[in-house]
Amino acid sequence: MLSPQFLDELKHRFTLSDVVGRQVKLTRAGREHQGLCPFHNEKTPSFTVNDQKGFYHCFGCGAHGSVIDFVMGTQGMEFMEAIEVLAGEAGMEMPRQTPQQIERDKKRGTLSEAMETVSKWYMAQLKGQIGRAAYDYVKGRGLTDETIEKFGLGYAPASRTALKDAMIARGIGEDQLIETGMLIKPEDGGASYDRFRDRLMFPITDRQGRVIAFGGRALSKDVKAKYLNSPETTLFHKGATLYNWANARAASYDAGQVMVVEGYMDVIALAQYGIPYAVAPLGTALTEEQISHLWHMADEPILSFDGDNAGMRAASRAVERALPMLRPGKSLRFIIMPDGDDPDSLVQREGKAAIERLIDKADPLVNVLWRNLTEGVSADTPERRAGLEKKIFGTLSEIQDENVKKLYQTEFRNRIWEHFKPQRKDTAQGRARGPQGRPQVKTGGFQKKNAGPFQPWQQGGGLGRTAFAQGDKGRPVTDRMEKVIILTLVHHPEILIKHEELVAGLEFGTQGLDGLRNALLEKAALGDTLDHEAVITYLEARPEMVALEKLLGERALRDDWFAWSEAALSDALTGFEHIVSRFQHITAAKAAYEQAEAEFAADMTEENKDRFLAAQEAFRALEEKEADKEGYRLESGRFSFN
Repeated sequence: MLSPQFLDELKHRFTLSDVVGRQVKLTRAGREHQGLCPFHNEKTPSFTVNDQKGFYHCFGCGAHGSVIDFVMGTQGMEFMEAIEVLAGEAGMEMPRQTPQQIERDKKRGTLSEAMETVSKWYMAQLKGQIGRAAYDYVKGRGLTDETIEKFGLGYAPASRTALKDAMIARGIGEDQLIETGMLIKPEDGGASYDRFRDRLMFPITDRQGRVIAFGGRALSKDVKAKYLNSPETTLFHKGATLYNWANARAASYDAGQVMVVEGYMDVIALAQYGIPYAVAPLGTALTEEQISHLWHMADEPILSFDGDNAGMRAASRAVERALPMLRPGKSLRFIIMPDGDDPDSLVQREGKAAIERLIDKADPLVNVLWRNLTEGVSADTPERRAGLEKKIFGTLSEIQDENVKKLYQTEFRNRIWEHFKPQRKDTAQGRARGPQGRPQVKTGGFQKKNAGPFQPWQQGGGLGRTAFAQGDKGRPVTDRMEKVIILTLVHHPEILIKHEELVAGLEFGTQGLDGLRNALLEKAALGDTLDHEAVITYLEARPEMVALEKLLGERALRDDWFAWSEAALSDALTGFEHIVSRFQHITAAKAAYEQAEAEFAADMTEENKDRFLAAQEAFRALEEKEADKEGYRLESGRFSFN
């Protein structure tokens, strides 16, 4: 015979719609899934699957059951056969039904019954004269009698053996009370005594609503531990349990979300004011198992933290725990409470709407992770920026799901680009001026320090002075431009983050460059580290490396300094965007010129002659045009053209 605990855990390991979806085509319908019933023939879907409640139901034939029933019904298995298949898939070891196991299961049931009796006794004490001070305390915290009853709040008297004596009188053995953590047995062999004394008691239940432990709040100011939880027991595993779990499971289904707060009173106050889907960890940071439980309740649980340093540290720990576990559709959102407030105080002062406004603005995990990695981090030198990027992508490597990891890497590359791209501040009067009226050049990344006095030539930038702008005698200017475009991408592949589609649409005439371009795009699509070293490592194992080595050996291309690794990324981007723009314009003008020339050769009318001469003039003017950009070269520290 299998224990109810084993069967509950087995069912909990599966998302029912995933299992059903292997054999039934399901579509989302609100918070349920619908499809054609596999147990009878139908043309209109009447079969529903409810993941939150863990059952399926057909309104046509009445079929109803859990994941176990579904496997039995669709695969023709017996009960134990279905259990073995599902347990193997879930990685659970089948319990051996030895006499000892049967005895343990029976004992566990007895312990659960004992805890229910303890809980009812505590509740009775709160309502009696002995618990008057505790009752006045909870009423002073704004709780109604209905809320006190719903959450089963109680009182543990100050007497050393009050609970012990009462339970023994009810036929519950001292050994059971010790095993459930309700009594403490001294190691020196002395008499056992109550663990909880003079405390407001909060029963902790499992996901089925069975009492398995307690949390107790001290009412005396002299007690060192304000809150005290039950120890780990046969019934209670702190890191695998959530306070208000059973109630919030049902409520989260209706609301479509679950909220995690820090304390018992936060959970209770929120429920009283109409937010019943809140839970709390039990005195520790969220564990991986608790996060898994939360994802069974909602796709993006909302975590609430105080705005103080302790709260921010707790939020960071939650991100660290969740990061490796992220998978498609499953993440977290975060709320930081206003200064001086917690959910209890805020909801009692401003009501349900105040909490819902915070929920609507909850920050996704990706934003919190970005802030954790970048806030307060200095990246004003190449080395520091490289260190920051190493830290960021090292952290992202912890994500186990490859698709989610790739998307995070792409998102963070875009943010890095936005964070470090050149920023220029314009005013109504024109460009912002620095000391002595010099133009200010600000960047999100590192800047060249001690750059020397401002030079008049910098007003014009000087982009047109590079070799590619002047052209090569005897060879099409576009040949050199194509090579410089590829060299720039090899040395500064981060440009692909911004211009991937643009690069993919370029057509090269120089042999070998199309292959190099395609290889660079393939590298960018992998979603991992995208820098010069990573690109070289990637190309070394590919045939395109031969073409690249030939390109790197062309000394004449050294004049185009922005295409090489010594240039700052902002200058490389400026040079790249300019050369690509000129390349596209020259290519288009050349095509127009060649077409006009062919038309004039075929029909030498005055109209075709004028069109040909105009196209010829436009093409030559474009070849010789020098284009400049203010501030160009500054960040790379280039202050002359020699």
